[in-house]
Amino acid sequence: MGIFDKIKNAIWGEAKAAPAPTSSAGATPSASAPAPGGVATPAAPSAPTPSTPAPSAPAAPAPSTNASTDTGSAPVDVAPILDAAVKKSGQKLDWRRSIVDLMKALDLDSSLSARKELAAELNYTGDMNDSATMNMWLHKALMKKLADNGGKVPAELTD
Repeated sequence: MGIFDKIKNAIWGEAKAAPAPTSSAGATPSASAPAPGGVATPAAPSAPTPSTPAPSAPAAPAPSTNASTDTGSAPVDVAPILDAAVKKSGQKLDWRRSIVDLMKALDLDSSLSARKELAAELNYTGDMNDSATMNMWLHKALMKKLADNGGKVPAELTD
């Protein structure tokens, strides 16, 4: 797995771990959920049972376990995930400006060799020995690639 995939999986994994807001939570009891008295209640009459599937309802696709192929879902809001990662790290990190801090926030290797590997993955053509220039390019290229892969990235970070 490449460095970009590790970054993306760390961000997308945090997005999947966060509870999804739903407006209909608990609206329909399941057939196996016990009622307050401890007795299982039947499913609502309109819900199909395992032995009699609804004739016109297609089966729901299995959830994707590979973030790189999960393009049909809602965009992942990158900023709050990275903000939470910084807070969790307990360090003063500026992920919005620093590729090193972004990688540290995600608890990934932020060494020069790891950043050079990421630069190669993202097709950096500049001098990899000029780490300051490479780091600035890397941050912008990473934000653009996250956006291209279903991430919602603040506009000022992709310009």
